[in-house]
Amino acid sequence: MNRRKEIEQRLAAIKAELETRGAEMNADEIKALEEEVTALQEERAAIDAAAEQRNNLLTRLAEGKADNNGNAPTVLRSFGAMDGSQNAEQRAAAEDKYSTMQYRKAFMDYVTRGVEMPVEYRTDAVTKTTDVGAVIPTVVLNQIIEKLETAGNILALVTRTAYKGGVSIPKSTAKPTASWVAEGAGSTKQKKTAGSVTFAYHKLRCAVAVSLEVDTMSIAAFESLLIANIVEAMTKALDAAIINGTGSGQPTGILVAANVSAAATAGQVVETSALKYADLTTAEGDLPEAYEGGAVWCMSKKTFMGFIGMVDDNKQPIARINYGLNGKPERVLLGRPVVCTEHMPSFAAISVAAGSTDSPYFAFLFNFKDYVLNTNYQLGVKKYEDNDTDDQITKGVMLVDGKAVDINSLVVLKKIASA
Repeated sequence: MNRRKEIEQRLAAIKAELETRGAEMNADEIKALEEEVTALQEERAAIDAAAEQRNNLLTRLAEGKADNNGNAPTVLRSFGAMDGSQNAEQRAAAEDKYSTMQYRKAFMDYVTRGVEMPVEYRTDAVTKTTDVGAVIPTVVLNQIIEKLETAGNILALVTRTAYKGGVSIPKSTAKPTASWVAEGAGSTKQKKTAGSVTFAYHKLRCAVAVSLEVDTMSIAAFESLLIANIVEAMTKALDAAIINGTGSGQPTGILVAANVSAAATAGQVVETSALKYADLTTAEGDLPEAYEGGAVWCMSKKTFMGFIGMVDDNKQPIARINYGLNGKPERVLLGRPVVCTEHMPSFAAISVAAGSTDSPYFAFLFNFKDYVLNTNYQLGVKKYEDNDTDDQITKGVMLVDGKAVDINSLVVLKKIASA
């Protein structure tokens, strides 16, 4: 085993010792470890510098450069270091010469000072005006391109709380009414009825595992991407649960059967076989006046784009898209904001058989402030190691529950089979 590997193992051992019993160490022990780490890092840097110096010398010999006496040596074959001191970058050079430190330095000189690239990095061909001057080093770009997804546009609208699980929010189901009475007469005493909404514990978890080799060799962007993916996945799961959650092992969604049934009883379900202007006006009419202040439309983007081309009797578009100063489209239907989400099916994608009464809903009106998302344990991201496989696992965990505490603003649009 070479000295550099011994240094790496000792540094790893010191790190493990600090993680396991660092809180129990006194100041002298910590100082001694600090001095040892400094000495080991300096020794490692000296070893790396010597290795780079050796490889630079080998490169010069391979290029046939003259020695101090002006003699140009004849190089028959060039060998790497035999003591195993090559680092990961040097080992990768055999596969990708454009990732070596030598090329990166030559590339910098080419860009900043116009120094010609060494012959080993140029091809034996005529350079044309359409050709680039040098190949961009492989290690310059430190990012990962990934398909984008929407997440969080529903979560940002609801009411957030952080109470312990089991908390109940009282809610009244009726209000007293006043009546006109004659002089000296009294009114009928009225009962104030009240119920409650109770929040439970539901655990939301997302874990991603990579092998020890991948974790050690990956670029810096990889680890940050894993954390971003976990947060995005959990946010997307919350968005879906707020709308369609069953309430069993997850939050109760706005469109749960009990809420839609209550909306139907109140006459706030609009059935339609086609996207029509009259259905929008009917839905607006069904929305109680007391709740129209904060209610917004919620539907898929495809459904909204189906409305945008519709015109009223005066041939005026019923939908508007205003582009604000921030360059973001502000979608509006009949003056009311529209929230687009992928968790609602598009109208065109819903297939309803003749005579069927069971079909998903494609849009609804609701004041999202009337939905309470209670987080008992805020999202925490943790990284740990599986001792059996040495896999590095990154996980996110949170305890959450959610319910619509007031559904009087809910107006649902449902697709039915055409007559």
